[in-house]
Amino acid sequence: MTFDKAVLVLEDGTRHVGRAYGALGTTLGEVVFATGMSGYQETLTDPSYAGQIVLQTAPHIGNTGMNDEDPESRRIWVAGYIVRDPSRVVSNWRANASLDEILVQDGIVGISGIDTRSITRHIRSAGSMRGGIFSGEAAALDADEQLRIVREAPEMAGQNLSAQVSVEVATVTTAIGDKIGNLAVLDLGVKQATIDNLAARGFEVHVLPQSSTFADITAIDPVAVFYSNGPGDPSASDSQVAVLREVLDAKLPYFGICFGNQLFGRALGLGTYKLTFGHRGINQPVLDKATGRVEITAHNHGFAVDAPLEGSFESPAGYGQVEVSHVGLNDNVVEGLRALDLPAFSVQYHPEAAAGPHDANYLFDRFRDLVIASQKDAK
Repeated sequence: MTFDKAVLVLEDGTRHVGRAYGALGTTLGEVVFATGMSGYQETLTDPSYAGQIVLQTAPHIGNTGMNDEDPESRRIWVAGYIVRDPSRVVSNWRANASLDEILVQDGIVGISGIDTRSITRHIRSAGSMRGGIFSGEAAALDADEQLRIVREAPEMAGQNLSAQVSVEVATVTTAIGDKIGNLAVLDLGVKQATIDNLAARGFEVHVLPQSSTFADITAIDPVAVFYSNGPGDPSASDSQVAVLREVLDAKLPYFGICFGNQLFGRALGLGTYKLTFGHRGINQPVLDKATGRVEITAHNHGFAVDAPLEGSFESPAGYGQVEVSHVGLNDNVVEGLRALDLPAFSVQYHPEAAAGPHDANYLFDRFRDLVIASQKDAK
């Protein structure tokens, strides 16, 4: 068996030569690592990974193939894919294609057969950085030319990518069971498992384009607003922050996850910053300060909110008292915010956690209870 050559080039000049995996060609993006040992299909189809070349720290990837039931969105969104040992066979009764076949189908350029542990350790030390995968004819380019191409690629900081992943036309998912009301979901890169969890709590879920105005949101007569996860730099999303402030001014209940947490922080007047290498995987420990419970959670973020971890503080934007509700135990990063004078909260991680774990799934119940309580207060 013969393999096409592929080269991974990082912006600091680091090079790794391996085998082509998936489509042939050139791809550029921010190289990041994901620590989940399972759930690669959910990772690949998570819109939050748009613009990123994802390295799987688990060494053996692809043995369960790909199926039609587990995608989190309509396509694979990663800019590129790095694995050490791709499975040569598919061993799962639910699979209807191999991972390699779907990577080719969606045009995802990847590389295999390289030391992913070494690259992960390098990123943990030097930080996430731009990179490129070159395969096919591009693998034969001069090393200096490959490095020039990588260094001319845009950095993740300052990029607004939500328009690339959001729906263009609103979609509606019917509530399951007793209907609470219409929920406006601003699609910044929403995952299907999130929509399913919200519908299961009695919300008729209206997924709206990321360009929606406050008037577009109120047009569906919502009982609450939800901001989803998504890719990009929160400091480049001023329009969504402005809309969120209108939501808070109207005292509509609000829940945000991941990117929605960062935009909630900015709406409250807090700053955001880029993490050195981010949190990506399904094994991140988080403390819920209200209960003292430690949850193992699913993460995918490279930016975080800057806020004091202890006690409550006044929102710099005038929205009353706020507190940090959840804290990451690996590095004390803010993992959740709660407004004490408004029906609004957010978390930095993914409570829907398709592929697991499900420790944080209760947050959807907490949101439902908040909305119901707000409805009673309004009567």
